[in-house]
Amino acid sequence: MDLYWLEQSEADVPKEDNWLSTGEVICLSGMHFSKRRIDWRLGRWTAKRALAACLHLAHRPSTLAEIEVRAAPSGAPEVFIGNQPAAFAVSISHRAGLGVCAVARTHVDLGCDLETIEPRGQAFVTDYFTTQEQALIAQASAPDQPRLLALLWSGKESALKALHVGLRLDTRSVVVSPGDISFHLGGWHPLEVRWADAQVFHGWWRHADGFLRTVVATPPPSLPTFLSVADRIGATAYP
Repeated sequence: MDLYWLEQSEADVPKEDNWLSTGEVICLSGMHFSKRRIDWRLGRWTAKRALAACLHLAHRPSTLAEIEVRAAPSGAPEVFIGNQPAAFAVSISHRAGLGVCAVARTHVDLGCDLETIEPRGQAFVTDYFTTQEQALIAQASAPDQPRLLALLWSGKESALKALHVGLRLDTRSVVVSPGDISFHLGGWHPLEVRWADAQVFHGWWRHADGFLRTVVATPPPSLPTFLSVADRIGATAYP
């Protein structure tokens, strides 16, 4: 299964809202907290640009406004183009001013996540990780433990998104098995997440710029292809 990936920052998001659909403008107007609005706009901007790149569309506001990312009853994002359901799967994540979006050109179970690498207390490890994962953390060197914690947590978040349940499900019901955990900067590494012995998600993880990124799907996805959108924005994009 082909998989595509895009990252955008808060600085990439226009101040205007003319790239949002009517429904998205209404949704945004109901958000009363500034951080929630900023994060939501960043996520929608990243997803719309990723979808436009996959469709080889110009990234003009009027074109992006035709691409709508709605929340399903489960909370998972669904893609509509011209008010019609589109055969795409997307997953969105944002953290610390950076937004990411994973895209597949078909309806599949897909989840991605973005985490900063930071120290965590032992209580966090005990409360949210399985015995197997706790043993893996204990075996890691002190410098690697924050990165490993971010990797395992991000893998759980990605799998729970792919299951369309999010953190409503106990995080210990999914077990993350990273392959190479040597934490080389850049490059994607294989990842496996098992849910209650009922389903296995395959995917990838990447460590760069102080962030840990993960993406999982079923069927197993190809190595993520980075989307380039820099050449699609120019003076004519925002008249």
